Amino acid sequence: MELIENTLALQSFFTVTLAILVLFIGKGLNLHFSVLRDFNIPEPVVGGLLFSILFAIVHFSIGISVEFDLKARDIMLVYFFTTIGLNSNVMDLVKGGKPLVILLAATIFYMIIQNAVGISIASLFGLEPVVGLLGGTVSLIGGHGTAIAWAPTFVEKYGIHNAMEMGIACATFGLILASLMGGPIASYLIKKHDLKPTESGAQDVGIAYDEKNTQIDYFAFLHAILSIHISIVIGFFLNESLEEAGLKLPLFVTCLFAGILISSFVKPTVSKKLQWLDWKAQKTAMALIADISLGIFLSMSLMSMQLWVIVDLAGPILAIITAQFVVAASITLFLIFKIMGRTYDAAVICSGFGGISLGSTATAMANMTAVTHRYGPSHLAFVIVPLVCAFFVDLVNVVLIQTLLNQLS
Repeated sequence: MELIENTLALQSFFTVTLAILVLFIGKGLNLHFSVLRDFNIPEPVVGGLLFSILFAIVHFSIGISVEFDLKARDIMLVYFFTTIGLNSNVMDLVKGGKPLVILLAATIFYMIIQNAVGISIASLFGLEPVVGLLGGTVSLIGGHGTAIAWAPTFVEKYGIHNAMEMGIACATFGLILASLMGGPIASYLIKKHDLKPTESGAQDVGIAYDEKNTQIDYFAFLHAILSIHISIVIGFFLNESLEEAGLKLPLFVTCLFAGILISSFVKPTVSKKLQWLDWKAQKTAMALIADISLGIFLSMSLMSMQLWVIVDLAGPILAIITAQFVVAASITLFLIFKIMGRTYDAAVICSGFGGISLGSTATAMANMTAVTHRYGPSHLAFVIVPLVCAFFVDLVNVVLIQTLLNQLS
């Protein structure tokens, strides 16, 4: 921990420790204020937003900024998506084939609308039309990573000198709204249509709020950790091979696929030959590891937001984000729920879509986790949403952004 030129830099250990504290505070607030539970606001979102606001107050009052070492955050994301893969299998993908294609088509349609809205609002403010893309899929569905990656292109080729700041600001506002939107939408749909889960059993992430006396022995926990690490090793080499072939994907995507492969082909064989390797015993341990890793990741992401950076850009950005929020909420309520079947699974998928439409894949998963903890499991949602959000959308977004840049230049 160092204070250099009015900047307090927290190393990785302190950052993770604070993130755990933030997660506990978010859980405490959710337990104390029933409105947060009723609207299914994820616990790390509650704590993370509170601390990011506190850090902004410190910055404006005494001029000290807080910066975090976020290396551990990326590890938590890889852990989380690997557990999702290990909780799935090829048959799940076959089962989710039609819903996956429908959700992907709807998401691509929405991405086109999102860019059109961004370009239109930017034009109303007298800004260059390409600026609207920064308030479109570059920063919203794309998130902070895509905004940072594309910013140099906007600066060098289109002369948008504050492209980085605008992209980060839009992504930040979007992340906040996405974290707050998905849960309430799902809760509204579930209550309005009296929807019930069609499956029972363990959660994909964490345990239900009313589930007590959950027991995990050390062997089940170590078994889950070993499965995760083996999947990450395979996912790492798969990622390296794809990159050499010219296809660059986030590491968590290939680890997700590695987990699916192990769950589909290795797990059944091992369970038959080695009875002491009981894969069912690790189910709860795996779900809790998923819950912890997602919670810490999201806590770190939200508490580290530098809200003071985006104040100067608040006017046009707020206009763009407000319009995007209205469009995203409308499409989620009136299109996604309908085409996904008007079922409980569809409502959970809507909470995930609300997360990815303005935020990130992790936000989508956090929204779905909060909903399923309260109302019951939805394995279908946890299979198709991460595949659409984390894999296909990234590929489509690259093509869409480049195509629109060529047309607008």
